[in-house]
Order: sequence, then structure tokens, then C-alpha cells
Amino acid sequence: MPIRTASARWSGNLTEGTGTIKTGKGGLSGNYSFASRFEEGQGTNPEELIGAAHAGCFSMAFSKGLADAGFPPTAVDTTAKVHLDKTDAGMTVTRIDLETVGDVPGIDDGTFQKIALGAKENCPISRLLSPGAEISLNASLA
Repeated sequence: MPIRTASARWSGNLTEGTGTIKTGKGGLSGNYSFASRFEEGQGTNPEELIGAAHAGCFSMAFSKGLADAGFPPTAVDTTAKVHLDKTDAGMTVTRIDLETVGDVPGIDDGTFQKIALGAKENCPISRLLSPGAEISLNASLA
């Protein structure tokens, strides 16, 4: 498997500096700052990128699980809400709330929920993040 890369450049001090983040192949790039990370300023931040990675990974794993069970989805739409909180150890990602809606013809809700839970527990990004962050899941059919 290939090794994936991303890079960041920060200029200046923590509160007044600015930075750029980009993926190795240039698919994503963005500006970030203290304001975009800890306030409501313009730009992106590492937590949004973690959320995008988790939502993307989960959606792919869920789609595969559905197809493997005989229910190929028309679409899986996932949002990841990443909670960055101040703890005794410092700023910490404490929780990620996955919210997904699947357009899956012919599936019943019980089967849908079981496959969604399996995807949450087994996508590589969930496995990476779950030892340190609580991951919740709200899955619904379109």
C-alpha cells in the first residue's frame, strides 16, 4: 500500500501567525490560523481535516459493508463533528459524532444499523481514533 502524505507550514507566533495545510497530491489545501482553529475565523483547521478523513473513511467502509451484504447503496452521506476540548492534559479531541444517511434500496433498518455499527468500529480511521476519542454514530435511511 502507498504511504499517504500531507504537509503544513506555519509562520509567526501561535495567536497571530498563519499557516497552510495541503495534501500530498494537492487535492486539498487550505489556510488556517488561531482564529480558524479556536474561534470562528475563516479557514480550515486540523480538526476539520480529521473530520473529513473520518467521514470519508466511514462512508467507504459502510458502502463496502452494505454491498457485501447484498445491498449496494445509491449513496452514503456522512458528517463528522469533531469536538476539541480543554482537558487536564491540554487541548484534546475528545469525541467525534458521525451522522450518516444512506440511500440503500431494499434494506431494513435493523440490518442497516448493524452494518453501520460494523463500519464505525472497523474503518481504519475509527480504529486509529477510538482509543483516545469517543465515537458516536447516528445512522438513518434516506
